[in-house]
Formats: sequence, C-alpha cells, structure tokens
Amino acid sequence: MSSSYLRLFGYNFFISTFTFGGGYVTIPMMEKYFVTHGDITKDELLDLATIAQSSPGAIAVNLSVLVGKKSRGYLGAFVSGTAAILPSFILLSIISLAYTAFQNNPVIRAILQGMEAAVAAIIVDLVIDMYLALRREKKLLLMILPFVAFIANAFFNIHPLWILMGTILILFVQAKGEKK
Repeated sequence: MSSSYLRLFGYNFFISTFTFGGGYVTIPMMEKYFVTHGDITKDELLDLATIAQSSPGAIAVNLSVLVGKKSRGYLGAFVSGTAAILPSFILLSIISLAYTAFQNNPVIRAILQGMEAAVAAIIVDLVIDMYLALRREKKLLLMILPFVAFIANAFFNIHPLWILMGTILILFVQAKGEKK
C-alpha cells in the first residue's frame, strides 16, 4: 500500500510539529504512522533510522526524507522533507517577528545577554571535555591542532575554511602514515 502525498505530508508535518526531544523520538512516531499503515516495514524503518543518524543533518529530517523516498520515490522525499522542516520554519519566523518587536526592550535584552553567556559557558565546557578525552587517549596531534587553529584564525586572520581544509589534510596524511 502506497502513501498518498497528502497523507505523507500530513504525517510528517504532524510528527515534526508535536515531537520534542530530537530525532530519536520521531522513530516510534514514524512506526506508528508509517509501519502500521503498511507504507514501510519495521525492519525498513530501523534501517532508514540507521542511515538517518549516520548522515549529516537533523536525524528527524533525514528520516522523514528517507521514509518519503522509500514510500513514494523522489517526490515523496521532497514532500516529506518539506513537511519536516516547515513547522520549525514557521515557528522561527514568528519568533523573529517577535524578536524585532521586542529587541529594544531592556528585559528582553538582558535575557538574551544571559543566554549568550550560558551558551558560551556550555561551549567552553564542551571544549574542555573534548580536550580531556583526547588527553586520556594520548592523541598529541589532536590536542595541538585546536590551539594551532585558534592562533591561525585569531592572530593571522586565516579563514576557518582554510584551517578546516588544512586540518583534514594533516589528519588524512597522519591516518595514511598509521596504516603503513
């Protein structure tokens, strides 16, 4: 039994609108709507979920696109992907309208500055945790590269893209050397 495009859109839009907690929460919802209606099997859903989580991007959107492709082909993938991102797009559009309306409000500005500080603290904590994990694994090159990247960008104004490409090249050469 094939899913109609309207049903495909409706299910994915509903799932994207009302599931909170990340991509893993969408898997049981996909099962409820797509497996029970015969669009895909449970094994196919689990295979698609594995592909979705190993692909770049949001797991929920990836999974929606893959389920749409499996059930209705490329047009189904497009319909599913659109339905999966539309709720977030609508919500962010509304929030941005509210933001411009309240951007001069001192209370809102203070809240946003507090949020900036919290995000910065979370990022610093993540960087420290990653560095400690690399230290435990005794990966000297990986411990040095972030500092070199920071110095290259902050003091020599090298574009992050070039730093990333250089880092990839260095790690590729190192991996090739370890294989021999």
